Amino acid sequence: MPSHDDRDYEANGYLDGRASDDEGPEASNASSPRIHVRSESPGSQDAYFPVPVWLRESSKTFHWKWVPLRVRKAARATAAWCKGPDPPQMQKITPFFPSVQEAPIRIIDRFLPRTVHKAGLLLFFYFCWLLTFCLVLNHSASAGYIKGYGKPSPVWCGANYWASNNGCGLNGNQCRPFDNATFAFRCPANCARVKVLNPHAVGKQEINYRQFVIGGHNGSGHGNDAIESVYRGDSFLCQAAIHAGVVTNAKGGCGVVELDGARDSFPSVKRHGITSIGFDTTFPKTYKFVAGLSADCVKDLRWPLLAVTVGFTTILSLCTASPLVFFWSLLAMLFFHVGLVSDPPNNSDYASLSSLIIGRFLPAAFVAFVIYRYCVKPQLTALTAQFEKTILWLGGAWVGSLNNYTFDFIPIERLTPHDLQVQPGARLALVIVVLLLFSIALGQVWYLRLEGRLPRYLAIYAIFVTFLILCVALPSLNLRIHHYVLALLLLPGTRVQTRPSLLYQGILVGLFINGVARWGFDSILQTTAALRGDGQLNSLLPNVTAPILGASNITFSWAIPPRPWDGVSIIVNDVERHRWYYGEGHNSHTFNRQDNDQKAYFRFGYMSGSRSGDFTKAGVWDVDGSWTTMKPGPSR
Repeated sequence: MPSHDDRDYEANGYLDGRASDDEGPEASNASSPRIHVRSESPGSQDAYFPVPVWLRESSKTFHWKWVPLRVRKAARATAAWCKGPDPPQMQKITPFFPSVQEAPIRIIDRFLPRTVHKAGLLLFFYFCWLLTFCLVLNHSASAGYIKGYGKPSPVWCGANYWASNNGCGLNGNQCRPFDNATFAFRCPANCARVKVLNPHAVGKQEINYRQFVIGGHNGSGHGNDAIESVYRGDSFLCQAAIHAGVVTNAKGGCGVVELDGARDSFPSVKRHGITSIGFDTTFPKTYKFVAGLSADCVKDLRWPLLAVTVGFTTILSLCTASPLVFFWSLLAMLFFHVGLVSDPPNNSDYASLSSLIIGRFLPAAFVAFVIYRYCVKPQLTALTAQFEKTILWLGGAWVGSLNNYTFDFIPIERLTPHDLQVQPGARLALVIVVLLLFSIALGQVWYLRLEGRLPRYLAIYAIFVTFLILCVALPSLNLRIHHYVLALLLLPGTRVQTRPSLLYQGILVGLFINGVARWGFDSILQTTAALRGDGQLNSLLPNVTAPILGASNITFSWAIPPRPWDGVSIIVNDVERHRWYYGEGHNSHTFNRQDNDQKAYFRFGYMSGSRSGDFTKAGVWDVDGSWTTMKPGPSR
């Protein structure tokens, strides 16, 4: 028998059989001994009383004696705390000013008491939104007309005239013509937010996590005149148009770009919120924008369309208390608004874009059914706080759906280990986000405990964590948490009907909508190649010996490439100028200086057939004839 000090005279052990029977792994209803007491009063039935904890733990059938007593007591206390109060305290929002918040529902019930009348009004509401939305969208989609150049073609924000490294082939021949050509284009709004997400070499510079506009000097070096603003051919066209003042970031617009041949200097200029990149030597393909156009160009109408959809969703939220009507109506309206207006995928025309969004909506609806059944419906059932629901849930949904605007300030482009290490401010931002989520989770844990649901949800999230750990352990695959996945992971914790949960659930549903409408159901497990995109391959770099310098020439030699590489590509001033393959003469090449006043930047990379690996960083042949050796490491 245990000593008196070891006996656990907890009240639960004597008075509350339910609490002690289920505590921890040390006890089960099937094996716990009980005291059988026969009542002295006639007519009473036999009563069973639970055995005290200390007596049960002294039994030979108790298998957890190896666990220290303090640990067992802490485990029992934790389990009892997680179960919450008895009876559970179900959370329910009591509206502020209930007569005001319930007024829209009472008015509809008064004038439309029958369900068929309400259904007819709802269908008419859908028709009005769809008609207004389609008319404004059709007007916005019409590309307009530019006199002398015809109908401008839609382009996406990252379109340009030049492929990186040797993508344009030897001397850039695959990206011709270099001059004497024009192109009428139309840019969408919000192109200034687009950034390169992998290092791009511009001379000896490595450009990453910033806009990609090179040059833009207008002769005087200041002002907003677009006539003489000349840009390198690989500059993002729409960002260059914003920089030149041809279009605006808020509304997009139309313009005509004219190829302008080779230029030998591209000074850095800051205009219209974009600071261009400088480049101090020759590039064969440049462009500028044609001024003085007579154009009938419709601006991007995403903001008027936002006002339309926000207005209709607000009316719907105020006038319905049905979770079914509320959720599915808002899901469809927000999904198509995001996919077609506020954050559309990169498509050249609205027909293909509409087809893509409809294809993404159907599987999203199946996932949304699970969200509705287990998260949204329990929270919104019997909720009559119409204005609070509209402000918190619907407002949060719009914040999440407009993720490309509302959360664009967070310096985390992709939630990958590489980006977190390289992107400035990403690690600090991640720490802040994690701490914020942790503080929110503590509040949700408290409410789930009050409702007696915490043990069940702890089990659910234990399954989630186990699954993510297994994903991390899989070889040759990388775990990537997209924001639609993050929303699905966090939504179960927003089931309770509290004001904070209304806001959190709305934001998470909005993030789910934005993620699927914009990017689709991108895999949570991705290969290294898919995750890398156009980034560095970490491939072997050529072994280039010290060059031989002449009065106006420079000669390079390199070691024979190891397998599987069979050639060497040499990039001069970001244009491929020489390609050598094994068996094609000596493994060396001499370059003659074309302009004694211009620097030359050399980068070297291995070839395997037509496929190239990483290139070295740039070595510099200066105007005084000196040579600056390449720094270690790859460029891209």
